Amino acid sequence: MINTVSRTLLCLAVSCILAMSVQAETFKEGVDYKVAKTPGRAEDPSKIEVREFFWYGCPHCYKLEPYLETWLKTKPEDVNFVRTPGMMNRSWELHGKAFFVARSLGVLEQSHSNLFDAIHRDKRNLNTQKALAGFYANYGVDKKAFNKAFESFGVTSEVRQADALSRAYRLMGVPALIVNGKYITNGRMSKDYNRWMRIIDYLVELERENKK
Repeated sequence: MINTVSRTLLCLAVSCILAMSVQAETFKEGVDYKVAKTPGRAEDPSKIEVREFFWYGCPHCYKLEPYLETWLKTKPEDVNFVRTPGMMNRSWELHGKAFFVARSLGVLEQSHSNLFDAIHRDKRNLNTQKALAGFYANYGVDKKAFNKAFESFGVTSEVRQADALSRAYRLMGVPALIVNGKYITNGRMSKDYNRWMRIIDYLVELERENKK
């Protein structure tokens, strides 16, 4: 029979093997991620940037959201997470402008996940400026203030910048995640959402090693 000491040693050995297997997990360029032909600049060069391109109307972006929220709870201090609305389709611009309006008016954190829920879970039609103004009224945003921001030069400029950025990375769809402006990975490459988060962690560590 295995005594207590032997059983403890066996458990430790199994734990070490499992830890080594996790650390040894690697992903391949061209299969799990690709390198951007023209690297982009990080908003905060002192940190490793993880940038998500998304669209509120995208069901895959909606499914990714809880995985990202979980990942963000344990995000390393040297990582800066940035959300960017995708602009691959002209009709997406409406939701992109709503994102920048919410950010400029200080209600993005409260409303971001809820807008996803309203569209995908509650099946609300939020495809007009008027409907979106009504949605953000629930967060204390005056409709006149929303419409003014929606039509503002600042928000229009941010939409153009987001469009230029998605074109620079040659994105064909969303969701897509970019690590430090260099590594691009998407749902097709990742195959499932849990694996996608592990790919991101791998690329962050890869970039961390490159910076040493």
